Amino acid sequence: MRTSGIAILCSTTGLIGCASAPPTLQGLAGTQWQLASIQSMDDSQGTVRPADSARYVLAFGADGRVSVRLDCNRGSATWRAEPAGTAEPGRASGSLQFGPLASTRVQCGADSLAPRLAGSWPYVRGYVLEPGRLHLSLMADGGILSWVPAR
Repeated sequence: MRTSGIAILCSTTGLIGCASAPPTLQGLAGTQWQLASIQSMDDSQGTVRPADSARYVLAFGADGRVSVRLDCNRGSATWRAEPAGTAEPGRASGSLQFGPLASTRVQCGADSLAPRLAGSWPYVRGYVLEPGRLHLSLMADGGILSWVPAR
């Protein structure tokens, strides 16, 4: 009972000692992912796969920061995840939001997915983490960004 009181106190007051790390990391902290596909909910756009998935990387830090490689650009932001009520074995899901992306602005090649990913960045709202896959959902059925563990 005492522990739940502390959790409520931390979440309502934002005490420094309680807020030193994101409220839940749900298996994302310390992981690194490379883009596998961008799936549009619009059938006419379908699914896009990068020519070289290693050119698109997300690295989640335990400190609530995420570093990114978006083709020829590099950047970083904050991230915050909240788990869904209950998780299935081997699977975690919940809400996920990134803070504003600070990045370089190099003009990449014509086939680059960097502009599309950077444009999707503020609309990420949820995640599903399962063995070997991370799916990020965009708000208003905007699509799914699927990632695999970085090599």
